[in-house]
Parts: sequence; structure tokens; C-alpha cells
Amino acid sequence: MTRVFSGIQPTGHLTLGNYLGAMRRWAEVDQHRADSLFCVVDLHALTVDHDPARLRRLSRQTTTLLLAAGLDPEVCTLFLQSHVDEHTRLSYLLECVATDGEMRRMIQYKEKAAKQRERGGGLRLSLLTYPVLMAADILAYGADEVPVGEDQTQHVELARDVAVRFNQRYGHTFVVPRTTLPPVAARVMNLQDPTRKMGKSDESGAGVVYLLDEPDVVRKKVLRAVTDSGREVVYDREARPGLANLLDILAACTGGSPESLAAGYDSYGALKKDTAEAVVEVLRPVRDRHRELCADPAYAEEVLRDGAEKARVLARPTVDTAYRAIGLLPPVTEPR
Repeated sequence: MTRVFSGIQPTGHLTLGNYLGAMRRWAEVDQHRADSLFCVVDLHALTVDHDPARLRRLSRQTTTLLLAAGLDPEVCTLFLQSHVDEHTRLSYLLECVATDGEMRRMIQYKEKAAKQRERGGGLRLSLLTYPVLMAADILAYGADEVPVGEDQTQHVELARDVAVRFNQRYGHTFVVPRTTLPPVAARVMNLQDPTRKMGKSDESGAGVVYLLDEPDVVRKKVLRAVTDSGREVVYDREARPGLANLLDILAACTGGSPESLAAGYDSYGALKKDTAEAVVEVLRPVRDRHRELCADPAYAEEVLRDGAEKARVLARPTVDTAYRAIGLLPPVTEPR
């Protein structure tokens, strides 16, 4: 059976982009068609300055929202990255295979490093090396597919390169994974700046629809979305990025295609209104289910405990094999 792995960082409140770009497909498609593992990658959140209490809170919230989005622990494996030691065990081995040049070419490193420098802060070494940890996340489980948004495809390519290199040098150890993208709205853009993705860590939040935003807040943000010059409603990502973003969101929410939807509108106002209502309706069941889950926090804790146990069983044989392949002696055990 095909094995799928994907993860999400608890670095901020989850957004419409997270939901349409990844979470909904995980729940509606991936967990039912494959042996699927979904991970809250909390170790990745340590690569920049953070508040420990907020990280714990967001890790719990992210877990609860993944369950609210439809992940079923009876069908898939949901767990916290830091609860499974095999991730960090394997990461160091892969650092011994990856190169400095590969790390410094990563687009997200360049973007995050630039932001840190603007703020006058130092750069943590983990910000440079965390793509290797991400590769370990994937390779430890022998994942065939990694469903991600467009902005994460470079990381999966790195995992592929490292897997091939390790296999060639030390013998076949890892499955070489491939990326899968959702057909529409693979990358939802910021409503106030459609040249940037709708990210969890956006400082203002004006262009970001959060999954737990109240319906009136969602409507206000969508209705105030930046559009483009001209009056004709057409789908053109290059010339009309603001308009294309709204059409992508509407298409993802309603199941149509952006091009065909554009033909049904003669004004930006009508498009914004329909998009706002579509987003409210798509998020309504997620918010309702999240409210129910928050009333029973012990359930999410049980899911994470059971998920980590299942993940360890799956990852340990591969990681142990990698240790032997690269030349490390196994631990000495006491004779019986």
C-alpha cells in the first residue's frame, strides 16, 4: 500500500491556505487511499525565536484543528514530531550526506534569514539545517508520497536527492519519495499582497483568513481583498494576481475551475461577496468540530500518545538500518 507522510509547523494559527492547500486533501483523500502519517513538526518551530508556552499552546491547537478538519486516528497516524526520537536520530546521519551548498540554496532559508537580519537578530544554525530534519521526517517512514503546497516542493526534492545519495554510497536504505500537489489552490496568497503566500506568521493578519476567525471577520477580510486594475473579471495569475487569488479560493471552496468561474462575473464586488460566503461555509464545520474537541482535551492527548507509539514502530527499523549502513556499530546488549 502507498505510504504518505506530511507535516505542519505549529508556528502560528492555521490559515485558509493551510486548509485548502493541504489539510482538506489529507482528510478527504490521502488518509483513505494510503497508509498515511501526519505530523505536527514542533521541532521545526525552534529554528527562530519563540515563546515556549505559545509553542505548546499552538502544538495542541494544531493537533485539534487537524482532527477538526477530518483526520481520523482510526484511519491515519497523527503525532508530534518531538515525541518520536527517530526523527532526530536520522537527521544527523543525513546532515553527513547533505551539503552546505544545498542548504544555502533553499528558498525558505533565504527568505527567513533576510527577515531575521532585518530585525537585527542572529540566525540559528537550525534555520540552515532544518531541511535535513524535514528529509528525515519523510525518509524515516519510507514514504512514497509527500502531499504539500507548492512552496514546500523544494524540500521534498532535497529529501529525494539525499535519499538517492545515501542509497548509492551505503546501500539501498530509503524509499525515494515524490511530491503530490492539490489540483486547485495549491498556494493561497495573502489577500492584501497577492505576491506573498497566506502564511501563519504574517505580522498584521489583515490579509490572512485564520481557521478560527469568526464568520464576520472572514467576510470583512475577503471583501477588503486587494484586486487589480481593470474591470473585466478574468483569470490571469501573472497580470491579475489579486483577482486570480480570489478565483482560486472560490474554485477550491466550490469545486469549479477558476477560468469557468471568472466567466460568470461582471464585477469584482459580486466575486468578493460569493468568495467570502464560500469561505465561511467551508470553514463552518471545522470551527464547530474544533469547539467540540476543545471541550474534551484528553481525547487529543490520547490521539498523540497512540500516534507516537505507532510512528516509532514504523520508523525504528529504517533508522536502525541507516545506522548500520553508514558504518555505526549497534548498541551492545547484555547477554541473557
